[in-house]
Amino acid sequence: MRIDVDLAALGRTKWHEYAIRFVFGGSVTALAGIIAAKYGPALGGLFLACPAIFPASATLIDKHERQRKEKLGLNGTNRGRQAASADAAGSAIGSVGLFIFALVTWKLLPQHNVWMVLTLSTLFWLLTCASLWHLRKRDQMLKNRFFKVINFK
Repeated sequence: MRIDVDLAALGRTKWHEYAIRFVFGGSVTALAGIIAAKYGPALGGLFLACPAIFPASATLIDKHERQRKEKLGLNGTNRGRQAASADAAGSAIGSVGLFIFALVTWKLLPQHNVWMVLTLSTLFWLLTCASLWHLRKRDQMLKNRFFKVINFK
């Protein structure tokens, strides 16, 4: 599955799908605020690292991919699952990146300049996410080669 940016999808998304994403995102953010008020900002901040709109986006991605394949007369179940799976991988990688960003910021901010710390944290976030994505792609290539060699695919 090739992953790319499709800006035309913004126009194909219905208003209620945006509303679902907004409700999910707002709910997770409100929950993080409640946790922060009760247990402190450090614990509340951990919940903000949760990919807030992932549950809504995964179901919508699956639905859109299935519909696209079904318009062509094909069963789109596998394609929908693959697309949602790629979205899940991106969310997981992004969450790890956000954790690294928070960790670097938390450790360095008390002793150093805010702009330097945020710049460094952003670089660590970028390197973490890019490295994990590259490792994921490399792992997929190795699996594909292995299955071709033993004739499973």
